[in-house]
Amino acid sequence: MNFDGILFFPVTPFDASGRVDVDLLARHVSAGVGHAAGGVFPACGTGEFHALSTAEAAEVVRVAVAAVAGAVPVVAGAGGPLGHAIEVGRAAADAGADALLVLPPYLVGGTQQGLVAYVEAVAAASDLPVIVYHRANGQFTPASVRRLAENPRVVGFKDGAGDIGVTQLIVREVAKTGRDDFAFFNGLLTAELTQAAYRGIGVPLYSSAAFAMIPEVANAYYRAYIDGDETRRLALLDGFYAPLVALRDETPGFGVSLIKAGLRLQGLAVGSVRAPLVDPTPDQERRLGEILDAGRALL
Repeated sequence: MNFDGILFFPVTPFDASGRVDVDLLARHVSAGVGHAAGGVFPACGTGEFHALSTAEAAEVVRVAVAAVAGAVPVVAGAGGPLGHAIEVGRAAADAGADALLVLPPYLVGGTQQGLVAYVEAVAAASDLPVIVYHRANGQFTPASVRRLAENPRVVGFKDGAGDIGVTQLIVREVAKTGRDDFAFFNGLLTAELTQAAYRGIGVPLYSSAAFAMIPEVANAYYRAYIDGDETRRLALLDGFYAPLVALRDETPGFGVSLIKAGLRLQGLAVGSVRAPLVDPTPDQERRLGEILDAGRALL
C-alpha cells in the first residue's frame, strides 16, 4: 500500500440532533482529496473514533469510501474492546476500506504477548491489511513490532508515543525482516512539529490534523518539507504550527476540538465534539482564528 502526500484524518461532522451528518462528511472528505491528500483515515482519532458506535463508524467509512472513489487509500479505525474492534473492522471491510488502523485496546494494559495477540485477532477478523498504532496503553517493543511485521497482513506502524529512540529501534528491527513494503508514520499530535526529526530516523510519512482544517497551509508545509526548503518550512513552523501547538496544549483533547472549531470558523457546520472532549471557549476560538489568519498570511 503506497501513500504519496499528507495523510488526511477527517473530522466526523454531527448535525443539530447529534447524528453523523453524512452529506457534510462527504463534502469534507472530497475537499481533502481535492487538496491532494495521500490517504484518508476516517473514523480515527480526529474523527472521534472513541465516541462513535459500531454503526456510526461503519457509516462514516462507507461515506468516506464513496467520496474518495478510489483516488487514494482509505484506512479505517478499529480499536477499543476486542469485540468492538473486530466488529468495526469487519464493517469497514464490508464498506470498502483498504486497510485498518488498529488503535489501542480499551482501558486495560497487557503484556507484549497480549498486545501482539490483540493486533493479530483484529487482523484475522477480515481480509484487510492493518497498521499498528503505538500509543497510550498499546505500546510495543521493537521485538514485538518485528514479530508483527513477519505477518504480511501487518503493513505499517504509526508512532503516537513520541519516544524517538524506541521508534528508531523499531525501524531497524523491521528492516531485519527484509520487508520493503512496510510503512512508518509519525502520528504525534500536530506532527509537523516533530517530523523533521522523524524523517531522520527513517519515518517519512506523517498524519496531519491541521490538513483537515486548513489544507492550504498544511500543503505548503509539506511541499517545503519534501523540497528541503528549510527557510519556508521554519517560517510556517514558527508562524503557524508553534502558536497552534501552544493553544492546543491549554486543554486536554484540543488536538481534535480545535480542528472542528477551525472548520466552524470557516463556515463548515461540523458541530461540536462529543464528550468527554470539550469545545474551545470564545476567547480560545478568537485566538484560533488569529492563528489561521497568520497561517494564510504566510502563503
